[in-house]
Amino acid sequence: MVHIRKVFETNTFGVMAMTQAVIPAMRTRKSGVIVNVTSSVTLAPMPLASAYTASKQAIEGFTGSLAHELGAFGIGAKLVEPGYAPTTQFAANTDIPVMDLIPETYADYAGPVFAGYANPPLTTKESDVAEAVWRAAHDTSGRLRFPAGADAVALMEQA
Repeated sequence: MVHIRKVFETNTFGVMAMTQAVIPAMRTRKSGVIVNVTSSVTLAPMPLASAYTASKQAIEGFTGSLAHELGAFGIGAKLVEPGYAPTTQFAANTDIPVMDLIPETYADYAGPVFAGYANPPLTTKESDVAEAVWRAAHDTSGRLRFPAGADAVALMEQA
């Protein structure tokens, strides 16, 4: 449970706190765009990622509601949903290896799942995320979600 709290502190409560910090200045200016980055796990259920998915889904709901609430002040709220990006160092930021979080009773189930994650047919590059953030920040169509990376785009198209 300690690890789940850490995930929510970073992925959910940290995003909410940062958002809360920037809204007053944007409201005063009557302009701005908040771009929150979630994950492609919000586009399709994925095994062995329940706490991570829940933390990102919370930001999806939060940002969707903000888009309605802040629109009255001329402020936009957008979501960027990156896919799996193996060339980033995000996994190095955790203090607990993912395999250590899997109970022994799930080992037979987890092995093939992690093997499948190891060689995905489509992935996301850092530049895909940067481009999606730029598109989201400059979008005037009212669109909420911006998938980033070929894998995220494929998941969105399947949804």
